[in-house]
Amino acid sequence: MSTTLLWFRRDLRLGDHPALLAAHDAAGPDGDVLPVFVFDDRLYGPSGEPRRRFLLDCLSALDEDLDGALVLRSGNPADVLPALVREVGATSVHISADAGPYGRRRDAAVEQALGDVPLARTGSPYLVTPGRVTKRDGSPFQVFSPFARAWREHGWRAPAHFPDGARWRTGVRSDDPPPAPELRGVVLPPAGERAGLAAWARFRDERLLGYAEGRNLPGTDGTSRLSAYLKYGCVHPRTLLADLAAQDDGGEAVRRYTDELAWRDFYADVLWHRPESAREYLKPELQGMGYDSGPDAEALVRAWETGRTGFPLVDAGMRQLLGEAYVHNRVRMIVASFLVKDLHQEWTRGARYFMQHLVDGDLASNQHGWQWVAGTGTDASPYYRVFNPITQGKKFDPDGTYVKRWVPELRDLDAEHVHEPWTAPGGIPAGYPEPVVDHAHERQVSLDRYARVRAG
Repeated sequence: MSTTLLWFRRDLRLGDHPALLAAHDAAGPDGDVLPVFVFDDRLYGPSGEPRRRFLLDCLSALDEDLDGALVLRSGNPADVLPALVREVGATSVHISADAGPYGRRRDAAVEQALGDVPLARTGSPYLVTPGRVTKRDGSPFQVFSPFARAWREHGWRAPAHFPDGARWRTGVRSDDPPPAPELRGVVLPPAGERAGLAAWARFRDERLLGYAEGRNLPGTDGTSRLSAYLKYGCVHPRTLLADLAAQDDGGEAVRRYTDELAWRDFYADVLWHRPESAREYLKPELQGMGYDSGPDAEALVRAWETGRTGFPLVDAGMRQLLGEAYVHNRVRMIVASFLVKDLHQEWTRGARYFMQHLVDGDLASNQHGWQWVAGTGTDASPYYRVFNPITQGKKFDPDGTYVKRWVPELRDLDAEHVHEPWTAPGGIPAGYPEPVVDHAHERQVSLDRYARVRAG
């Protein structure tokens, strides 16, 4: 009878889990699988409190699904895993491949430390493992649209089945998890695989057909809200697309939803080929852009962080971030553009702030989303795009539903004035700030700085 070890990371589920199937097969019909999660301070420590809390809740749900068999350990995985292998006599260690810069280095170190015990990588958190979709000459794609076409042509495997007769190793010592962060006033989604699948089923059955239009309207419940579940692998994207393929209709909505999953794979692919882009500019020629500093600039950043800029859609988005550890995707672009191009702050500052506060904070998607908005990344028409928060509000939140939900000071305004409260007959409602900047002026400042950098 042999034991294999299944090391969970960003795959906190039992369904559609190729590494789990591989661990079961390697254990043999009379063997068992030891499920383990390692609290690695290199990852857990820098995570914001919402992500730490959601992770702990996901692990609790996973342990329940495993009938209490999940083993928790803390420390450097290159020390913890070999010690645990020796402790239980495991013959192999199984993982879903990690495409992140740190994850690749960590797994290489663990593999070396395991010596003769193999570290088997099976599957990944993505539909197509980063690095596999390339141009004909083998070079990576740098623009989304051609990547998405090649990505669709490449295709992906069917979901993995749950192994028959799976047996979990029990009776192994488990460390106590770290203390759960206290999230005052922050409402997180329910955690775990069952919660993720339930959220998916509600979206598929109730909102999918309106997704092509609804995904851009923050005042409606038009998106799947699965990003946190995908971040931690409570649900695999392959499961979602297999489910969509079985639907009788969907058309444009299915295509649009598939595109969003393609963006997720694209950004992971960019990070795979350019791991330095998690911290550095994809377009280094823009590193010479001028940014503002000093007490006045810091006061403006604080207004952005707390949702007190005087621009209703920006403030609603930043208050949603603080209230739900989440921001609607359309609004993410708008608040990011405001920080970079109205307040003249470097994209890295906003990316760090988001990673501290988002429950779905994903390194590849977050960093490259910020670079896209800042014009330093993969956007095909880069720096000239400056989102106007007023016109964006009128277009995508026309009746002010989203703004009024998160900015109660403006709830008594009608749709005509809610995105420009300074135009209301009685002026700006009490308690709400005046705009902290003149958008038209700051837009031109950004474009002038960009022109100077381009001129060399």
